[in-house]
Amino acid sequence: MAKKEGKKKGFIQKVIDNRIYLLLVAPGTLFLIVFFYIPVIANMVAFQEFQYSEEGFLYSLFHSSWIGIQNFKFFFQSSDFWIVVRNTVGYGLTFLALNFFFAISLGIIMSQLRNRKLLKVYQTSMLFPYFLSWAVLAYFVYAFLSPDKGIINHWITAMGGQAIDFYNAPKVWPGILIFLGVWKSLGYNSILYFATAMGINPEYYDAAMIDGANKWQQIKNVTLPHILPVATLMFILNIGGIFRSDFGLFYIIPRASGTLISTTQTFDTYIYRALTMNNDIGMSTASGLLQAFVGFLLVITTNLIVRKKQPDAAFF
Repeated sequence: MAKKEGKKKGFIQKVIDNRIYLLLVAPGTLFLIVFFYIPVIANMVAFQEFQYSEEGFLYSLFHSSWIGIQNFKFFFQSSDFWIVVRNTVGYGLTFLALNFFFAISLGIIMSQLRNRKLLKVYQTSMLFPYFLSWAVLAYFVYAFLSPDKGIINHWITAMGGQAIDFYNAPKVWPGILIFLGVWKSLGYNSILYFATAMGINPEYYDAAMIDGANKWQQIKNVTLPHILPVATLMFILNIGGIFRSDFGLFYIIPRASGTLISTTQTFDTYIYRALTMNNDIGMSTASGLLQAFVGFLLVITTNLIVRKKQPDAAFF
């Protein structure tokens, strides 16, 4: 009994000693519990034929009939399934590769600049698109792609060509969406690599210069090895987002055009349309649960692979 009381007192004493730190993390912890952990209970809807009752959501949740995996089967057998998976994975892998390449390249380039005033100008200009919402950018995109008054069509017709109805031409949208997605997030994604490159001890570069290394060899043999652990960590974190897409980019930018679904439909837009247009709460929840589960598996698998290859770079 004395040992148990001692352990209990020890735990209470630790809480008292670390009360300041616990208070600091309390708001974030409460936010996670209220908005992430408690809503997990609602995933029951994915296995139900959900019928909303006037008694409220919780009453409906616990009194709707169970149908097992029928919602998942219906989703798998629907004509939209392969379109959704193809677009989500294809765009996700493309964004992952391009964002890593351009973000690391931009971070290294900015770290090599010696004019601090110009560096601040470049950083501000690259970060500015990140703070613009997709709703605002949709109007800018429409100003370029409008069928009758768009800048691009104005140029085409001025040169004797025929105007293109971009919002009814699915083939042109993969390039547009990829360009906009990379352009908007490039400045933000490069900050971490820029900060890592700036934290490298200058003596490493001095030693490389003494050995006769040119600028590319310095980047290859000094900068990149120091950036690799951070890049690996970011890769693990981002790999789970392959099955997630930016809703604003894929829904707001194409102006929710039905003719573009073959190239703009992803998991996030599919869930939204299933919920708002078809009022199918069960299938939309099943789609979201599948999306989250696959993302979880991707993170775990990637971390295990990295842990074997680079034990120091593993996330957990």
